[in-house]
Amino acid sequence: MKEFNAQAGTYMYHAHYGMQRVAGLYGMIRVSVPAGESEPFSYDYDRSIILNDWYHQSTYEQATGLSSIPFVWVQEPQSLLINGKGKFNCSTPSIVADRCNATNPQCSDYVLTVVPGKTYRLRIGSLTALSALNFEIQDHNMTVVEADGHYVKPFVVQNLFIYSGETYSVLIKADQDSSKNYWISSKVVSRNSTTPNGLAVFNYYPNHPKRQPPKTPPIGPAWNDVDSRIAQSLKIKALQGYIYSPPPTSDRVIVMLNTQNTIDGYVRWSINNVSFNLPHTPYLIALKRNLKHVFNQKPPPSGYDFLNYNIYSPPKNVNATSSNAIYRLKFNSVVDIILQNANTMTINNSETHPWHLHGHDFWVMGYGEGKFDMYNDPKKYNLVDPIMKNTVSVQPYGWTALRFRADNPGVWAFHCHIESHLYMGMGVVFEEGVEKVGKLPTSIMGCGDAI
Repeated sequence: MKEFNAQAGTYMYHAHYGMQRVAGLYGMIRVSVPAGESEPFSYDYDRSIILNDWYHQSTYEQATGLSSIPFVWVQEPQSLLINGKGKFNCSTPSIVADRCNATNPQCSDYVLTVVPGKTYRLRIGSLTALSALNFEIQDHNMTVVEADGHYVKPFVVQNLFIYSGETYSVLIKADQDSSKNYWISSKVVSRNSTTPNGLAVFNYYPNHPKRQPPKTPPIGPAWNDVDSRIAQSLKIKALQGYIYSPPPTSDRVIVMLNTQNTIDGYVRWSINNVSFNLPHTPYLIALKRNLKHVFNQKPPPSGYDFLNYNIYSPPKNVNATSSNAIYRLKFNSVVDIILQNANTMTINNSETHPWHLHGHDFWVMGYGEGKFDMYNDPKKYNLVDPIMKNTVSVQPYGWTALRFRADNPGVWAFHCHIESHLYMGMGVVFEEGVEKVGKLPTSIMGCGDAI
């Protein structure tokens, strides 16, 4: 068993090889407060909920389509899952009759049973392959108290927007009419999706868990209500007494323009016109052994032509390329990342991207609409009580600013948490203080020139 130090809170794990996460290799981790310490809120019971989306196509079929000419998109998922359970209409055309049985008891809704009058901490995590979600419990308010393992200044929502890779803790009191049950619902937002809402049952004891709620399920917010999603993000601030103040300035700024490109006929996602691909030899081994020939030594661009680039028009694919180069960061330096969203290759289309950083938490310094103004927007950064997270969204035609300290020796991925986008090159890698990493175990020497 491996012991490690971790901050109390809610986290997730998942596979990172190919698209294995989509196939179901994931889970949730709870880190409890040390003995004798308490959390800044109270509750009676603690429950976990993992939200996901589900495809009928295998990950191999999806990956093949994404890597093909002509390009074959994965499309919208067939179902949304709440703790692994969802629904699908078996009468859908082209579905083989004997492979779809909606009457199977295993297809019943997930049921969360609650005792009237009690307060529940729901640890909610999203590991969707594609979908940004709205989560709600019919006729009940939720108080957000934690995000990605950090305590939040509490605020009340009826709709919780959650992006792939994020975790939240909410407090909910079972204080409604206990003679009936209520719907729990998840809905795709940020995409005009055909996927039906995910449903589960909020079951008041002693009602039968299979008793259907009397009301129709909530329809949720409009899929393109960006303002509400940004408003929630702006409410997420660190709780007084648990504020980790950010450095007032940074040592380096990297601006990352999120675009689509075509490279040699293949559709790719790119950062500053460079689409990421992995080398055959793992970076950590290559760097420790000084194997300079196994990946591109020219660093990726740290910005784009922000004065002349039109984020509202499809990219012109000038000098689009792919690379396995990495950003080399000075150890213990402070780095600002500006995530800038732009138009895809489809006219009048810009997508939501949840970006996730390995090995660090970062301060969320600010959000904005339109093109980031490097002269004026930093003056608006939240230096007082910014939340620290490991995953954050950047909205259509908008920007998000992050700050982190490069103080964890190693090689760390920073990528869009939408599985198909990462597969198509939407990611980068940071190296910092690799000389401080100890001797590597022989058990990891099996790929590329590491053999």
